[in-house]
Amino acid sequence: MSERSAAPGGLALVQDLVNTLDLESGADALDTVDGRSRFGLPEGDAAGVESARTLREALRAALLAHAGHPPHRAVVPLGALLAKAPLVVTVDPADGSAALAPVDGGHLLSRVAAAVAEAVAAGTWIRLKACEAADCHWAYYDRSPAGRGRWCSMQVCGARAKMRRYRSKRPQPNPQPEPNPQPNPSP
Repeated sequence: MSERSAAPGGLALVQDLVNTLDLESGADALDTVDGRSRFGLPEGDAAGVESARTLREALRAALLAHAGHPPHRAVVPLGALLAKAPLVVTVDPADGSAALAPVDGGHLLSRVAAAVAEAVAAGTWIRLKACEAADCHWAYYDRSPAGRGRWCSMQVCGARAKMRRYRSKRPQPNPQPEPNPQPNPSP
């Protein structure tokens, strides 16, 4: 839904995962072979797909919190999920830089945990947010100077919200009172 550019670094993975579900239409990319393969979920791995959905909704709740909103529904806490992700610290011998990497290489949970850890260290995690529109909650990276973006798209969700607010503040026309019937004068 968003016209915004992708989140930086590993946060693009998080953003892509959250955006696999279109709340407005109900379309879930994890229902398709292509959608699952983007995240390394093998065909026929129903448990893996369900785990990805659980992770997606926990991430969405965290991104809503970044935008100052309560969770969209009851979810498994993101911290509890990420605590199960095996990570290792890697050190580049050429420049000595360190990073967290998944122990198991390609497991989605571990890749997301590494991306979140990288973003926390870089100070970018808090800028990944979920749109405040209840029928959207699309993930977007807030590049605004003050970090106060509210919608994934100003042209769609922002415009809808502003129009609703405008209409709610506009005075409603008062119905015309019925005129008092005058008794007919007798001739």
